[in-house]
Amino acid sequence: MSIRLTRRRFVCGALVAGPVLLSGCGVVGLQAQQPTRIARVGFLAPESPTSITATLDEAFRDGLRELGYVDGQNVAIEWRYLEGRPERAADLARELVQLPVDILVVRGGFVSRAARDATSTIPIVMTMHEDPVGAGLVQSLARPGGNVTGLSTLGRPVSEKRLQLLKQTAPTISRVGVLWDSSDQSSVAIWQGTEVAALALGIQLQSLDIRSAEEFELVAEAVARERPDALIVSGGFLVNGVLTRRIAVLAAKYELPTISGSAGIVRAGGLMAYGPTSAFGHRRAAYFVDRILKGTKPADLPVEQPMTFDFVVNMKTAQALGITFPNEIMLQVTEVLQ
Repeated sequence: MSIRLTRRRFVCGALVAGPVLLSGCGVVGLQAQQPTRIARVGFLAPESPTSITATLDEAFRDGLRELGYVDGQNVAIEWRYLEGRPERAADLARELVQLPVDILVVRGGFVSRAARDATSTIPIVMTMHEDPVGAGLVQSLARPGGNVTGLSTLGRPVSEKRLQLLKQTAPTISRVGVLWDSSDQSSVAIWQGTEVAALALGIQLQSLDIRSAEEFELVAEAVARERPDALIVSGGFLVNGVLTRRIAVLAAKYELPTISGSAGIVRAGGLMAYGPTSAFGHRRAAYFVDRILKGTKPADLPVEQPMTFDFVVNMKTAQALGITFPNEIMLQVTEVLQ
């Protein structure tokens, strides 16, 4: 759907044909100016609204403002959050489609799938997705080919990088537990990338597949039984959101260095996080919204890859684990938590 946002400008003192009333620098015609149509944008996210998600949401608003869109003036954003309940994704996606919205903006892998299942016509913009090609959302990054476009987070190569950083930080590790969700395509992409890196580094992986919060105790028992040397917390809102605090506590209990794609776990007591800058992806999503509202089809907008990355470390946790970060690690760090 093409929406053209226009602004009429009148110059003080200009000669206007026909019967009009001049008032100061304004011109009032016998026929009132038609109001600008407000574009409606649906935003669907997996988490509950928190200070962290508020930062990402504000980055999206900032991106829109930079392009001339103000929520409540010439654009209306319909916010929907799953509140940590993935079963709500399909219903909330359909709700936004039925409003209807002009564009759907989505955060996260399985949320993107729910939106795509809900509509094949309304444009969908991803703020982040580890593997949209593997998930079948787009035909290719260069030529999406359907109604979905946005940003990819390079799930596989980034997950390889995480294991490399973990090995550099803790050189003696040989067995690493991977918390992932086999029902989430984004998490699957990260698991596959981690497998490739593990083979190259000679590291044995322990699969800790967790598809619901109720399975966490089983995972905790597996960690206690198998005693991996470290933990990787892969993609997905479950392990990088709902279970963040419990995972950090589990890692501390067994003195396990951790690396994740989310700084949330580092702030909760995890060791490291490495991944694309989430705020950038949300701000950049506004560019796609603008192009689509001006008439460009999603199929003609290539999926973009991240340009900037965050690498966050927790020095207090490192000290508790007896870890000293090598210089080559510290040179890559973008944020240090004391």
